[in-house]
Amino acid sequence: MTEQDIHSVRQVAQASWDETYGSSFPIESLQDWFEKNYSTPMLCKQIEKTHMFVIEEEAQIIGFASFTQVDEDGDSELTALYISPEHKQKGYGTLLVEKGIQVLQQKGLNLFVYVESMNTAARTFYEKLGFELVEEFDEYFEGYPTTTAQYLFPLKTPTLI
Repeated sequence: MTEQDIHSVRQVAQASWDETYGSSFPIESLQDWFEKNYSTPMLCKQIEKTHMFVIEEEAQIIGFASFTQVDEDGDSELTALYISPEHKQKGYGTLLVEKGIQVLQQKGLNLFVYVESMNTAARTFYEKLGFELVEEFDEYFEGYPTTTAQYLFPLKTPTLI
């Protein structure tokens, strides 16, 4: 991903957020969060500090994923995976996750992802890819209570010696 992709990435993220969370949280809270986290400076920082991948169809960005760098414990996190609503269910999300796993397996041990518990489509998606539920916990999103599910994908299989 490059800085030239920022406008398209914002559009994909906005459409996906609106479709997925538009009825779960007040629109003003979603907009405030979105403007903070998907501003141009924040996306430039993500490009610099994370692994970000985009997927295109007919030269148009239709999805993206962002993975943190592997930390000192060997852990990474999938912090964003968004596909434009009209391109869902076509395997693009799987391709992005697989690309991230391929890059992270060189150094990482575990890949985590956090999903809003009521987002059954995302939960089913990650479970089909082999992510395992670790726990569910209550937290606040922009001041509103929610429950989050933490999933884990082992990047390396332990070996016996």
